[in-house]
Amino acid sequence: MKDIPRSALILGFAGLIPFLWGAATVVSPGLFDFALANVGPRFMGVYVLNFYGTIILAFMSGILWGFATKAEGARASIVYALSVIPALWAFFMVGGGAETSIIALIAGYGGLLLLDGFYWRIGLAPSWWMALRIPLTVIVAACLCVPLL
Repeated sequence: MKDIPRSALILGFAGLIPFLWGAATVVSPGLFDFALANVGPRFMGVYVLNFYGTIILAFMSGILWGFATKAEGARASIVYALSVIPALWAFFMVGGGAETSIIALIAGYGGLLLLDGFYWRIGLAPSWWMALRIPLTVIVAACLCVPLL
């Protein structure tokens, strides 16, 4: 992780806060009650996991699109097309109920990690990309699994 730019590392891990918060409010009745009274139902439990998880999955499509700008020719067409898959996945697969949406998000983040690896392998993502993406994805997937337990 020493090769990851400090700002990317800090912002990447800071981006986990809503996932960690959502999972924590699922497992802690006291925290759930506190969140309900102080921030409202949209910012707790499965709701925040679904909303924020969908937003970040779509955001990651934009990151892949940015990587695709480095490609040329036929490869560019392929990687641009692949870059929109996470956003389309979120759009079409999330929203069929809390549990179904969480399962779709877990699958979406798994697919995103495969795309991350592909872009990294073909030299479009920075050399440190997977060192950042793997732990972030593992933590996100773990948080998303909490309401399913």
